[in-house]
This record gives sequence, structure tokens and C-alpha cells, in this order.
Amino acid sequence: MSPLACKNLLLFILSQFILALCLFAYLQPSRNQGPEPRAGNPSALTTQPGNSPTALQAGSELIILLWTWPFGHPVALQKCSELFGIRDCHITANRSWYHKANAVIVHHRDVCSSPEKLPQGLRSPSQHWIWFNLESPSHSPNLGFMDNLFNLTMSYRRDSDIFTPYGWLEVLSQPQNFSIPAKSKLVAWVISNWNPASRRVQYYEELKKYLHVDIYGSHHMPLPRDKHFSTLSQYKFYLAFENSLHEDYITEKLWNNALGSGAVPVVCGPSRENYERFLPPDAFIHINDFPNAQGLAQYLQELDKDPARYQRYFQWRTWLKPSERSFWAIHFCKACRALQMTETYQTRTSLAKWFH
Repeated sequence: MSPLACKNLLLFILSQFILALCLFAYLQPSRNQGPEPRAGNPSALTTQPGNSPTALQAGSELIILLWTWPFGHPVALQKCSELFGIRDCHITANRSWYHKANAVIVHHRDVCSSPEKLPQGLRSPSQHWIWFNLESPSHSPNLGFMDNLFNLTMSYRRDSDIFTPYGWLEVLSQPQNFSIPAKSKLVAWVISNWNPASRRVQYYEELKKYLHVDIYGSHHMPLPRDKHFSTLSQYKFYLAFENSLHEDYITEKLWNNALGSGAVPVVCGPSRENYERFLPPDAFIHINDFPNAQGLAQYLQELDKDPARYQRYFQWRTWLKPSERSFWAIHFCKACRALQMTETYQTRTSLAKWFH
């Protein structure tokens, strides 16, 4: 072997040795960082019985305690690093982590029946309590005893500390040719809470005088979960009628039932201006655009007979698409992200006044 080749070989071996030392030094501190979440399995993200919170050493992930699973049902979670490219948080529903938790997420509907359902133990002065609610003010009782307890709000409201809407639009990296699902029916509506005194039911009672609507849900036609999208995609229009009218309260009725199934949403909720903060103006039809239900019925019948005009309600899909990412995982990881960026510690003195 020539002297030059020998020299090059020695330099290569030396460089590999230095690289190995650097890699060892980088990996060594991470050995004691405790359990890591695994995507897609809720039980894997919670601490199993018998595991002690002291397993997480200083310098590891922030700890977020879910005081309850939403509505008492465990949900699949994902790594926040995979969703948002941020440092992972340790998310758990095991209350033995309460005194170690950097933050506690309290889902309003699971605790609102009594103050005793709130965490009762001694609270660390630096522990953040996060009030989490996706219901409208009309369906959020007993906000009064929530005052002076929470540091951060997490809801569908855009002025929340942690904004968690029911859905959103994502910008595509390149234009797509969206294929409108084959349509054989005109208007559908899925409703589980039939209240004759509500605005949406009263509007429907007037609309049905001029237009037939297929209704699914409780006390109406059944809609199996596995047939949900395939059934609704057959309709040209979907009545995305909210159960109450409040700023930013735009729910899965629009995002999942209408846009998710490829139907044009006919909305009854906040103002058109409010909807346009979330959607292009030609992505939906607002009942307020018409003087009465008869005017809306006539317009839908005109679109039914004019394919070119109907297809204009899908032009926005060339560059935008409704998000298809998991619901609860996104919300909890938004809390993880917010906690990593939050330096101030405040108290929401009047939660009821703010939310109403």
C-alpha cells in the first residue's frame, strides 16, 4: 500500500472514531427520559398501573395530565413531534401523575355537574390548568364555579389561548383535479337532537314545504357508522345546521358531514362573515343569503338543473382540502405546543363572562 493510501486510510479511521464519540455523547443523556408515547395506541401513552411518576427525570418531556378522557372514552393519540415537529410531551390519563404534571387538561362536559369532579389535591404553583370545551355556550352549564381556576382556555373560539377548531383547510403543495362524487339525490340532513323550538328545526319545517329533504338520525332514517360517508356523498347538498348560534361555533356538521362527504354545505349558524374566516365564500351556501326558506329551495333546485353552476362550489378544492388528521390527538398536541411557548402564568378570573 502506498504511503498516500495509508495516510488516507488512517484519516478515514480517525474521522469515524471521532464521529462515533460524538454520537455516543449525544445519545447518552437520553437514556433516562422515561416512557415515550407510541402512535395509535391510547394505552401506550398512559402510564400503566404500578409505574411511578418519578420515572420521568428532570429535563424530559413536559407532562400533560388528561383529567378525564373526553366523555369518558379513551382515544388514540400520536406523537406531537410527528404532528407538529415539536418536542414530545408525555400525555397521560393516569391521575397518579397529578403532582408531577406541568399541565392538567380539564374537559368541561366531564366535570361540569359538580365542583367535586375537579382536581381536589394540592396544586403546584407552576401547574397550568387548561379549560377544554368544544360545546357552545348554550350547552356549557355551570361555568360559574370554573372562575379563578384556569390559566389557559382551549376551545373552538379563535380568541382562545389554544385554538382547537372542529376542522380547517390545508393548502395543497400542488393543484389537484377534485372529482365530485356521483350524485343521485338532492338534500340530506343528519340530526340527533330534534327540538321543535329550535331555529334549525323551525327553518326546516318551512323549507320542506318547497323542497324534499332526507333526514337521518334519531327518530328518522338510520345511518350506520360504516355507511356514513358513502350515503351522504350521494347528495348534492347537506344541511349543516348548528344546534345554537355563537361566534366561531362551526362543527363537524360542516367539516365532516358536508365537506368530508363531498356535498355542498347549506349552513345555519353564525354570520356569513364568520364562516368566511374559515372557508372561501364559494365553498358553502348560507341561509341568510335568501329572504326566506322558499328562496333557498328555489336556488337549490336551480343548481340541481345547472351542472356548471353547481360545480363552481368545488373550485376552491383545486388548492385546498379539509383536514383529515385525527381529531383529539391534534387538540392535545396543540396544548403541548402552547405549553412549550407559554412563559406567562395568568388566571382566567371570569370564565363564564369570557365564554358568553
